Amino acid sequence: MATTAKLYSFSLSNTKTYLFATCFVLGNLLLPQLAHLVPQGGLIFLPIYFFTLIAAYKYGIHVGLLTAILSPLANNLLFGMPPSAVLPAIIIKSVILAIAASMVAKHSGKVSFGGILLAIVAYQVIGTGIEWAMTQHFFTAVQDFRIGLPGMLIQLTAGYFILKALAKV
Repeated sequence: MATTAKLYSFSLSNTKTYLFATCFVLGNLLLPQLAHLVPQGGLIFLPIYFFTLIAAYKYGIHVGLLTAILSPLANNLLFGMPPSAVLPAIIIKSVILAIAASMVAKHSGKVSFGGILLAIVAYQVIGTGIEWAMTQHFFTAVQDFRIGLPGMLIQLTAGYFILKALAKV
């Protein structure tokens, strides 16, 4: 299933870039708070990545990168989550997601399950490899695959339906 969509790529000089990034960062502040109401909810649902996926796919690399970098930093500063020890790995995965989602959207020009899945697989596989190199702990690096599959499925399905709903905007 694919939906032709209005996809944007705002420059860093466009005020809409910062407006949309702020909105998505706020989403990435609120969603993790909800997820953390469930024991290990952050590890299971991977909420910090959700609005980064939407931001980058719909509004391009700059909105995506701002969301990817500022969301984990703001969450850490305000709530202590993610913990500082894992912050670099989460920021790296977020940046990879922003790059992958914006590239897929730019290349395909439409919202599709396959495109969103490609972005999710890219950030997880590449990010896991980088995290493994950083931590030297394979078990830690593959944690998203061991525990976070529900979160990836939520990113895929909810991400698709939200992007489809935003397709004409």
